[in-house]
Amino acid sequence: MNTLLNYPVLKKLSSLHWVIAILFASTLYVTVCNLFFAEGTLLHVSDYTVSLLGKYLCYALLALAVDLVWGYCGILSLGHGAFFALGGYAMGMYLMRQIGDRGVYGNPELPDFMVFLNWTELPWYWAGSNNVLFMIVMVFVGPGLLAYLFGSLAFRSRVSGVYLSIMTQAMTYALLLSFFRNEMGFGGNNGLTDFKEIFAYSLQSPDTKLALFVATAIALAAGYAVSHFIMNSKMGRVITAIRDAEDRVRFVGYQPAHFKVWIFVVSAMLAGLAGALYVPQVGIINPGEFSPLNSIEIVIWVAVGGRGTLYGALIGAVVVSYAKTRFTAIMPEAWLFALGGLFVLSTLLLPKGLAGLLDKLLNQISPRQTETTANAEKPAAVEVK
Repeated sequence: MNTLLNYPVLKKLSSLHWVIAILFASTLYVTVCNLFFAEGTLLHVSDYTVSLLGKYLCYALLALAVDLVWGYCGILSLGHGAFFALGGYAMGMYLMRQIGDRGVYGNPELPDFMVFLNWTELPWYWAGSNNVLFMIVMVFVGPGLLAYLFGSLAFRSRVSGVYLSIMTQAMTYALLLSFFRNEMGFGGNNGLTDFKEIFAYSLQSPDTKLALFVATAIALAAGYAVSHFIMNSKMGRVITAIRDAEDRVRFVGYQPAHFKVWIFVVSAMLAGLAGALYVPQVGIINPGEFSPLNSIEIVIWVAVGGRGTLYGALIGAVVVSYAKTRFTAIMPEAWLFALGGLFVLSTLLLPKGLAGLLDKLLNQISPRQTETTANAEKPAAVEVK
């Protein structure tokens, strides 16, 4: 046990191995307690809790995407809610087509909102939306293409700092206004909802909800592994160097804009995947997901958890989301004030976030063990006569 508490060893394993191990153990626990313990018993995990935890994992994946660009590359994006929503709409389009003639109007081809608006045929951009492979491709291509176009224009023009943050927020708000319009063909203010099934399995089935939770945990583990690999590669070191001293990176022969665009696209794809997994678990996607406030809240998750640590982003997303669930049930009108206060307190008292606090606690757990291990590794002194 003392060896496991040795901080250098724990630090070496904590980044990837510990996160995957904790995800695996948590997913296994929830699965077993949901399937094998009867409702009303102490260890039972309800279907509602399973869906709620699945939503938290989606948020964790979204926070991971923001930490890639902000924590490691220094790009403060206030528009990642747009990539999240685009991935969600790609999944929502597929789920709407799976309803078929079970809708209110019984039209086998057109979703109910199109029939209500007197549309006679599907828009061209809905073509192929009933194909699962097309949906999977669009979940990544939609957010990735938007990120590439935006990043190419912004980063190659050397827009940075607060100006870039304002531009990302303006992009998100423009999409919000666009998707609110009925003419866009995405359900207007109501968005896409009333889903029936996914991959021929009912979304109301407890087994389907549990399967979506497990799939989200797997996606989060895969996303974390990819992010960990990128940031520990040579490309990751260049990206971190761009955050710390972009001019020096440019002077030694690298093109910072290329690296910024690349990591921005990868981050957008992770956010799109989070949105796609989020929609079938909550049952709706509407233009409200494009709200700039949502993007700001994502940044707060990362700040509270600890930017530039990957695992800190996961912790922040889960902790703040859980706090929001509890606080809004008690005083919903005061949540925004509480969120702002949480951000200010974490900035003043925990500049490195919860991840920094965790590191500090681990340093204090076994300082003597660490010192003993360090002394044991030193070569024995040889007395010279």
